[in-house]
Amino acid sequence: MIFKSNIIRVKAMCLLSDGERVLVGKGQDFVKKNYFYRVLGGSTEFGETSEEGVRREIREELGCDIENLELLDVIENIFEFEGQKGHEITFMFKGRVSDKSIEKKDAIHIQESDYEYTAYWISINDVLEGKVILYPTADYKKYLK
Repeated sequence: MIFKSNIIRVKAMCLLSDGERVLVGKGQDFVKKNYFYRVLGGSTEFGETSEEGVRREIREELGCDIENLELLDVIENIFEFEGQKGHEITFMFKGRVSDKSIEKKDAIHIQESDYEYTAYWISINDVLEGKVILYPTADYKKYLK
């Protein structure tokens, strides 16, 4: 994952759910020595709305569209990753994948132009009970109930 400090990034991310699970990417902070999960999506491009950005990002990552897309919130997230400070403004959406075969897979390998990772379906209950670390930092109870 490319990470640039000293700039505020605008992100568009989507909680993709099948009703019982959410699809999230797994990452690791080598400085903090912990694993975490991240909502799918990414940075918006200049001249692109947050909705256009989240739809483009999911098409790039999963090769499908988003159904029932709904804007949930705008979140300001100031954090530290790999020992560097980060600052993001995230437009958080929710929706479902249009390709239902994705919901049958436990893991999906995602290859971006500059990095790769694996996305997993994880239990909504694990998120709500705080059993997993999910970024960006937010009150997921109000989004997933």
